[in-house]
Formats: sequence, structure tokens, C-alpha cells
Amino acid sequence: MPKPRSDKLFQLIKSMKPSEKRYFKLWAQGEKSKGHPKYVQLFDEIDRQETYDEKALEAQADYLTKGQLSNLKASLYKKILAALKWYNVAGNPDMQIRELVDHAQLLFDRSLYRQCDELLNKALGMAQKTGNLELQLVILKWKKKVINQTTGRNNMQHTDAIIRQVQEVTQRITNINRFTNLQLQLNALYLKTGYIRNEADYNYVTHIFYSNLPEVKEEDLSLSEKSSLYALYIDFYFFIQDFASGYRYAKKWVNLFTDKALVYSNLETYIRALNSLMIAQARLNAYHEFVATKRILRSLRHLPAIQINENINLKLFKYTYVHEFNGLFMKGDFSHGVRLMEKIKPRMNEFIARLDDHSRLIMYYKIACLYVGDSNFAEALSWLNRIINTEQSAMREDIHGFSRMLRLICHYELGHTDILDYHVRATYRFLLKRQTLHRYHRYILNFLKNLPPRGQDVAIIRQFEKLRQQLIPLESNPYEKRAFIYFDIISWLEAKIQGRPVQEVIRDKAMQRIRQTGSTAVQAGHIAI
Repeated sequence: MPKPRSDKLFQLIKSMKPSEKRYFKLWAQGEKSKGHPKYVQLFDEIDRQETYDEKALEAQADYLTKGQLSNLKASLYKKILAALKWYNVAGNPDMQIRELVDHAQLLFDRSLYRQCDELLNKALGMAQKTGNLELQLVILKWKKKVINQTTGRNNMQHTDAIIRQVQEVTQRITNINRFTNLQLQLNALYLKTGYIRNEADYNYVTHIFYSNLPEVKEEDLSLSEKSSLYALYIDFYFFIQDFASGYRYAKKWVNLFTDKALVYSNLETYIRALNSLMIAQARLNAYHEFVATKRILRSLRHLPAIQINENINLKLFKYTYVHEFNGLFMKGDFSHGVRLMEKIKPRMNEFIARLDDHSRLIMYYKIACLYVGDSNFAEALSWLNRIINTEQSAMREDIHGFSRMLRLICHYELGHTDILDYHVRATYRFLLKRQTLHRYHRYILNFLKNLPPRGQDVAIIRQFEKLRQQLIPLESNPYEKRAFIYFDIISWLEAKIQGRPVQEVIRDKAMQRIRQTGSTAVQAGHIAI
């Protein structure tokens, strides 16, 4: 089925909130420019469309001459952006700073250098407060131009001060670029393979990290530098499955935002920091800490006078639901998660469609694990097939591999013995081709391939017990243990051996871990990603 045609103007209009649309129309009326009725009418017609249909627009737009639609769309696109700028400037410090710089340039062009310098000083103070180094550098460049046009007793001191500031800001930007470049390099590897698979992966990743990590004194770094450095360390430690170290840096990252003004001016970064901390807390089964952090994340929507743009809204929505699922996994309360999922499924499908490819894979897998935990294997299978049938098979090879392993378990539970052997062989070929076939996989594939026919209960239980004994030592193997992050197969085996629902077994273990860890202890354990 062909994808419906889209259009950047259509996407822009559909991204606008009702208040923004009202503002645009009022702004357009105040502008009273030539052609105003036409582009407002076109705005309304596109806004009414559910999917973009240019032929319908051409048929309805009897007020346009032939070939005029393209030009009017381009004009409307620019006017919407101009209106959105004015609508959002009050709640966006960076836009306010850039506006001050624009005003300073106007004053400079009129030779009003003192007034220009006053605005630049105000803009520089705001940029320093928010930690925006790039804007600080832009402002300092303008201050150098201004000082060349003015004279005074303290010119030499002012010149030296500006030069020192430029050098300092430039060095800080260089540090951040080195941190973020290394982070991008690691992230590209992670998106391909997922967590390190073996010692060769570990050596390769650690070599890249330490050979490219700049030598810096953490106490000398600015907030922006620390933020970039901590994010880099978190990604590195998560990559090599050192979640305890990742947790420490996530705590450092979150603790940078003690000033509420920094939360307002760096909201997206603060949300990312909270997300990293919650991932670490979930991996380490710090349940009570996890709940407290989740409460902070959910409260961000209700901060007074905060501007929630579409980018922030999507991140809040994504992280809120991801960690809602993680909290349920930590407690083993899959039934509650399924009830929640069924309630929000129509909205969830719409939300998933807006995610990037990587986040979409993760969400599919989480939902599949949710249904497996609730013993709804048919529904789990439908979500796993979304992963397996995706065109993005080169992304997160680990997710694709474990999705196929989990699909085998679903087919077994559903009694699909006639196709199980085919899927075992297909999964074996897939893992072998991608060089991700480990002992964990071999044990499970051999187990499923050699299971006695249904009805031979004693023999089947014996096979379950044998597989459990094979897998337990792998939990302490640094390169095999990653498998247990994706699915708690030990609990599934114990459920089959004991004749209990898998949810009961996982819940009993989860409650015991929560009681043991208390409110502050951090220990490793099983949780689906």
C-alpha cells in the first residue's frame, strides 16, 4: 500500500497547537499584507485536511490562478514561521537573546554604539545564565566590533577582558564538540549492535572512548561542558553494561539542575538527564528511587509558565510511557500494564508513528514483553512481527535477534509445533549471519529443537530443568549476561517447571528484590528493556 503524500506546509500546520493557530490568524489580520485573505484561506483549507491532498486544494482554490498555489504555499510557510517566532519568543530564552543581538545590530548600523553595547551586555548576561556558549561567542564578536568604534579610558582593559572571554568560550565550545563528537561515534555503534557482545567489542569500544576522551579537569568545566561530558560517560557505561557507573554520572547530570531557572532554560537537556537516571535505576532495580524520579518527570508538565513545544511534548510522552512500562516490569505487574496498554492503544499507535526508528523498535519490544509477561502470546507475537518485518533490520541487531528468540517462545506457548522447527532454523541462520550467536542462543535453540512432543510431561519438565541449569551460570558471564536484560527466560522456565503463570514467578522475585534494595541500594537484576 503506497504511503500517502505529505507536504512540509501540511506537516507544519498540523504541528501547531490550537492557541498557535488562533495567534497566527490574529497576527495575519494585523499584518494586512497583500494577498492576506488568500493565504489565510489556504491555511484553513489545509488545516481541515486529514491527509495532504494537493489536487483537492487546487480544485477548491478558485481564488487562485493556475500555477499560483506553489508560490502561495511558500509564502504561507514563511508567514507561519514568522508568527510562531513572535508567539514563542516570550518563553524561549535563546530566542530572546537572539532578538537582543538583532536589535543591537540595528543600533550598530545607526552608529548608536553605546546603546548597542548596552544591549549586548544584557544579552551576554542572559547567555551566561543559560550556559549557551555559542550565543556568547556571537555576542562577544559583536562586542569586538563595537569596541573598535568607541574610545575611552578603559579601552585597553575592556579589550583584554573581551579577548580572554573569547578564548575561554572558544575552548569550552571545543571541549563540548569533542565530547559530542565522541558520543555520536559511540551512538552510531550502539544503534547497530546494541550492548557489547564479546571481549572484542569491549576492547574496541573502550579503545575508541579513552583514546578520544579529552584530558580535562571536571571542576574547571562550565555547566554546558559538564552536561556534555556526563552524557558521554553515561552512553559509554551503558554501552559496556556498567550500569552502576552510568548511574553515578546520571545522578551528577541531574544534580546540575538545582536552579529552577536552569530547568526552564535547558528543559530538553534536563528531561534527557532524568531519562538516563531512570534507565540506570531500572537496570539496577533501585525501585524506590525510580518512582521518585518518575514523579519529578511527570511534574514537569505542570511547572508554572513553562512552554511545552511539540519537541518537548513528544519527549515527555515517550519517556513517561517508557518508564511507566519499566516500573511495571520492575514489579512484575504485567496485567496492569496490559490494561493500561489496551486503554491507550489508539493513542499509542498515533504516538509510535511519530517516533524515530530506534525508539519505535524499543517501544515494540517493550510492548511485546508486556504481553508475554501477561501470557498473552498471540498479541505479543503481533508486536514482535512488527520488529521482525521492519525494513530497519540493520539497526539494533540485538533487538532483532532477541525478538526472534522471543517469537519462538510465543510459537511454542501457542502450540504452533508444525512451524516451530522452521522458525528455529531461520533464527539460527539470522544470528549466525550477524555474528550474534552466543551460548545463550545455542542452548535455547537446541532446547526448542529437541523438545519432546506435547503430552510427555515428565520428559518436557526434565528438558526445562536442563535448560535452566545451563543458563544460570551465564548470568554472571560479562558477555552472556546481556541476554537476560532482554527477557527473563529463567523465570519463564521456572514457571513452566512449577506449573505457574510466568507473571507470578516474576512478581514474587520482583517484590523480594524491592524489599531487599530498600530506598537507596542499587543492585543488578532482570528487566526487559
